[in-house]
Amino acid sequence: MRSVWDRIRRYCGTLHPVGLAFALVFFTWSMTPSLLPRVWYLQGVATGISLAMGYAIGTLVAWTVRKCGVEPQWSERTKKIAWRTMAVVAVIAVPLFLILGARWQRIVRELVGMPRDSAANYLLVALISLFIWFILLEASRGIRHSTNRLSQFALRFVPKEAAKVASLVVVLALAVFVVNGALYNGLIAFANWSFSGADTETPDGIEQPLIAERSGSPMSAEAWDSLGQEGRTFMGSGPTAAEITALTGREAKQPIRVYAGRESSDSIRGVANRVVDELKRTGGFDRGTLAVVTTTGRGWVNEDVASAFEYVEDGDTAIASMQYSFLPSPLAFIADRETPMVAGRALFNAVFAEWINLPVETRPELVVFGESLGSYGGQAAFAGDQDMMTRVDGALWVGTPNFTEQWQEITNNRDSGSREILPVIDGGESIRFAADPIDLELEADWADDRIVYWQHASDPITWWSFDLLLNKPDWLSEKPEGRDVDPGMTWIPLVTFWQVTLDMVFSADVPSGHGHNYGEDAADMWANILHPTTWTPENTEQLRALLTNNVEPTK
Repeated sequence: MRSVWDRIRRYCGTLHPVGLAFALVFFTWSMTPSLLPRVWYLQGVATGISLAMGYAIGTLVAWTVRKCGVEPQWSERTKKIAWRTMAVVAVIAVPLFLILGARWQRIVRELVGMPRDSAANYLLVALISLFIWFILLEASRGIRHSTNRLSQFALRFVPKEAAKVASLVVVLALAVFVVNGALYNGLIAFANWSFSGADTETPDGIEQPLIAERSGSPMSAEAWDSLGQEGRTFMGSGPTAAEITALTGREAKQPIRVYAGRESSDSIRGVANRVVDELKRTGGFDRGTLAVVTTTGRGWVNEDVASAFEYVEDGDTAIASMQYSFLPSPLAFIADRETPMVAGRALFNAVFAEWINLPVETRPELVVFGESLGSYGGQAAFAGDQDMMTRVDGALWVGTPNFTEQWQEITNNRDSGSREILPVIDGGESIRFAADPIDLELEADWADDRIVYWQHASDPITWWSFDLLLNKPDWLSEKPEGRDVDPGMTWIPLVTFWQVTLDMVFSADVPSGHGHNYGEDAADMWANILHPTTWTPENTEQLRALLTNNVEPTK
């Protein structure tokens, strides 16, 4: 046991005091509130990353000062006082901010309607954060060691300074190659292959449809087994004509849903063409309203949003969608942002090419919707907001990721004085943003062709961006904050980025109306977008009550 403590003391002796001081400051910052509640182990990860960043900045500051020729010669007594002072500060600050962190998390939980968590779990945050910090520190030291070895080798052939630069370039180039080169492509291919095997499962309670209005039925050219897990879930769900009539009291049609799985064709364009064939088979182009939906990840569609659309239109609808990947949404969000855009363009263009040639007086209204990566990919079909308003009769974009080009352009060009969390565009003439249905109520008249961006102030998917590393966003500067965002949340360089990053992990595991969980408000959104003459406010409340009891499938 004594030898273990001796090793620990020797290791601690290798740590830089300035780096430790900065790490302690970053520890306190990492405990501050973020958008959503974090479970204790994720808080430990966030804090560990913050410790590593603080330590790196501290050592960089010390190195820079030394390179400027400033090298204070501290006496041994002064060093001991400094170390003891730092130890005392740590003994006070660490427990204090663990307690404050638990308290801040409790406030955030109350804001999003979640039960309180045990504050005792926060005692483990320090242990996890130290472990994460150790791993990151040793990894960086390994890179430094590799660079030094390469420098020594290069000294045989080039001058000293050139050898240092060359070794650093080689190490960084290898790192980039590993991350973005062959290894990256191999991992994506392997992940697609691996998840394609899991795509054969069908959730409990989902059965093959036996009606012509569904893909995957005996009358469909799309085999049930080819639709993928999410496709089968979507085709095996949704309201019947009788259920719609029971809610509205009006005669309804059986809603049409068509879908094609990724394995149905060798190309994404080929999959999109199969969807169009299914629309022709089912009579989708003869319905009152046709919706083109870009899915998330491996083919998920928000059932609340889809069902609400069908209820509001009395079932006189057709929904066209498809699977474009086997990757789950979180992995696709990080690793594959190109495929959703390709799929969004392919599906919309295939449907639009058929739709535009129909007689104007008989063709259905054309609308689009998508959530998360589906919103990102779906908007890629348009050259801008004017193009979108020209080509569709309505749109509902839900929980749009921050890196979506269309969303960025529209948000950045918002009316002066409007907030980033709820931009106002041209007074709300055609495009409106909403966290709650009441946000759609603006003074200006709303055109018949309506586009809605539905986004929660506490949704990290919408607000996560690499810009958070070094730049304070408008949504953290503007007042008032969103109704479910802690006023105590502040932007801290580097730290806030990792806080929001880890908020995304469980962003959908919060009550509806918060984070990345979009549910019963879909009734209000579609009622406002489609504004059918037969739909009533009472119908909206009935539909909200129905959707509240739905259980969302896993994305």
